[in-house]
Amino acid sequence: MINYFNDYANLCFEKFGDRVKHWITFSNPWAVAEKGYETGEHAPGLKLGGCGAYKAAHHIIKTHAKVWHSYNTTWRREQRGMVGISLTSGWGEPVDPHSQTDRDAAERYIQFHLGWFANPIYRGDYPEVMKNYVGKKSAQQGLGTSRLPTFSVQEKTYIKGTSDFLGIGHFTTRYVLQKKFPFLQVSSYHTDHDLAELVDPNWPAPGPKWLYSVPWGFRRLLNFIKTQYGNPLIYVTENGVSETLQCPQLCDEWRIQYLKGYINEILKDSLITHMEMVTEIVLPTVFTLCILISIVLLIFYLRNHS
Repeated sequence: MINYFNDYANLCFEKFGDRVKHWITFSNPWAVAEKGYETGEHAPGLKLGGCGAYKAAHHIIKTHAKVWHSYNTTWRREQRGMVGISLTSGWGEPVDPHSQTDRDAAERYIQFHLGWFANPIYRGDYPEVMKNYVGKKSAQQGLGTSRLPTFSVQEKTYIKGTSDFLGIGHFTTRYVLQKKFPFLQVSSYHTDHDLAELVDPNWPAPGPKWLYSVPWGFRRLLNFIKTQYGNPLIYVTENGVSETLQCPQLCDEWRIQYLKGYINEILKDSLITHMEMVTEIVLPTVFTLCILISIVLLIFYLRNHS
């Protein structure tokens, strides 16, 4: 499967590489793995609890690395493009910032989401806390090896550094605390990390049930990436919110406030240099919308006064 995907990627490079200069190998691979092979909510609809998501993610990471190397070896000199991956993650904030237990739980939240994919690409292997927890749970089940696959020494070297930029999708934040799950013979990705997620009832009411507007979480996630992964070039590839209610007319106040809050967090001083390229994506989009709205209003004005 890795070779098939690499063949497909090389066909894309060959046909479109003279015009396309930014390539994303996978978008939100967490959802592909977790919802496709753990819960079965997405295609291919498999419910392989406790092992399917880890195996799928393992192959996705190795496939991403192969495509990056293919571009680097065959196409980069001529096309001068970039190859990255887009990862989606919320931010996990400890319920009690003074509790080491809660801080550790919040760390696990990030590592089991973002670090699952980012750590191998930027540091050469899965997060230590992820290896420890899945390995411990696997041993408790009497398994001879961890349900989390391992990379060989050669694979670690091959995968590390295979990203010219990091795409980030971010929507919301959770408060996190330690939660011990009872021993279950049936394993699950969701019980492997021993934590519970909470929301603040004072956070703005969401459109979908899972999406709360918590702009400060985005800044903390970006600072985490900067610290953990060597300040990589970042593109915001996913961010936004649905409407809170159905309107017969345009009513985007909720969406405006959401975008305003998240963009302002990106633009705070500590992130300006770090997020230089992000503003090139987000702000032109907002400005373009403003221009289009101005044109529509001008047309209505001219019609009414003609």
